Amino acid sequence: MSTALKDMIRNPTVAELELVARYAALKADARRERLFEAFAQTGLPGRRIEGWRWTDFKAALTSLDAPKVATARDPLARDGVATLRFTPSGYAAPKALPAGLKLLAKDDVQAMGGAEDAPLGALAAALSGGRTPATLLVDVSAGVPVHLHMVFEGPGAINAARVVFLLRPGAELHLSESHLGGAALSASLIEFTLNKDARLNRTVYQIGGAGEAQAITALIEQDAGAESVQTVLAFGAKVARIETRLVHRESGSKATLNAAYLAGAGLQADITTHVRHGAPSCITGQVTKGAVLDGGRGVFQGKFHVPRTAGQQTDASMQHKALLLEEGAEVFAKPELEILADDVQCAHGNTSGALDAAQLFYLRQRGIPLVQARALLTEAFIAEALEGAGALEEALRAEASAWLNHAA
Repeated sequence: MSTALKDMIRNPTVAELELVARYAALKADARRERLFEAFAQTGLPGRRIEGWRWTDFKAALTSLDAPKVATARDPLARDGVATLRFTPSGYAAPKALPAGLKLLAKDDVQAMGGAEDAPLGALAAALSGGRTPATLLVDVSAGVPVHLHMVFEGPGAINAARVVFLLRPGAELHLSESHLGGAALSASLIEFTLNKDARLNRTVYQIGGAGEAQAITALIEQDAGAESVQTVLAFGAKVARIETRLVHRESGSKATLNAAYLAGAGLQADITTHVRHGAPSCITGQVTKGAVLDGGRGVFQGKFHVPRTAGQQTDASMQHKALLLEEGAEVFAKPELEILADDVQCAHGNTSGALDAAQLFYLRQRGIPLVQARALLTEAFIAEALEGAGALEEALRAEASAWLNHAA
């Protein structure tokens, strides 16, 4: 790596120097260098950057020392569903793959559009590979619906992975992801291209410890008639960000981006989305619900960009609602609409507050203990955000219920 590239990170921290050393140890590749350069322009993003001021990776990730905690269990694993596993040592694929799905491991690094807008996604792409191929390409063809599960877990210093999905015209993919932590830094980049009339149902489960940093970046591009439904349940980590950047490329594209976050003491969960309505007559719906305890932090950042010509007849709605369950809880929210077109239906809403005292009193009067009453009301509050998970909704709600009953 050139000295000039290394010097792009101003006053590098110990963790950033370790990332530089890991990059330098990989096989030289012009595309890899461009990706690392996109990351190096900011280094580990932090509060000096507008979109990261509440999610400070630079301050949180002081070194790449592997946490001394056990990896969380996987609640989304199901019998009969093929599983791809990603660890600091690389990835492992099952011997048998479902019909309609093909894997292609690429030793050469693939280009990434908009790398400067997603620095931790660019970092994941730059550092993926080494002992295993740099990029895993997944081809999904039309026919029967394809079910696939992916697990990202440590232990180790850094777990960097990149997966690129291509959904052929009319293809249908049901994808579940469990991001279980275990590494000092877990950084994943997952890219989706949905061709005409393709369908994607993506369910994401994230959990991490108080000594871990996690960055889950998804890039989604949709053609005419394509539809995606994304459901996220996040419990946070020392610092954790689930970022989704979606582009409607052709008319008739639809997207649902729902999420729920539950953050306890010493943990932070960040749900960030950016949607560009790059074609007329596209639809986006978004509901994010959160609940935070004393010492925890929840972050929501959502933006809809509607260009003047391409975005006509857009229909988009964004809602964020949060509960501060205790004194000392923190929630930061920044919903944005950038609308340049004049024939649109766009709306956003943002609220935060405490549990309804009258509802708590009602449940207590019927003999329900306070801890259980709080858990019941909070679970009902976030339930709407989990409905799109389909067969996995029950598993997500069980995890949320267990957390709420323990935390309360």
